Amino acid sequence: MNRSSMKSSVNLLFICSRNQWRSPTGEEIWRKRSGFNARSAGTSPNAKRTVSPADIRWADYIFVMENKHRSRLLAEFTRLIEHKPLYVLDIPDEYQYMDPELVEEIDERVRLILKQES
Repeated sequence: MNRSSMKSSVNLLFICSRNQWRSPTGEEIWRKRSGFNARSAGTSPNAKRTVSPADIRWADYIFVMENKHRSRLLAEFTRLIEHKPLYVLDIPDEYQYMDPELVEEIDERVRLILKQES
């Protein structure tokens, strides 16, 4: 889906394990950008906010931090996810919330993917 399609904003969903550092950073970066809405969630039952079927339905693009997150989503939400763009950002769990390196990695990788998709 490109940004000039019918709706005015693109919905980005960021997912990590506990929704503590990485995915909330992705949400924070991208929700401030014009033309985008962003949410974050975690795959763990102990996450601050656990990913729900409503999150999956809402998302135009889903970004997970590691392959294990992709596997968990595919196992739990197989039918909902089968036609959703799902990308693994390959960002390890070694950053704090809004760590400048983390911000840069998420920003660059997501921008590159969105650019390729448009």
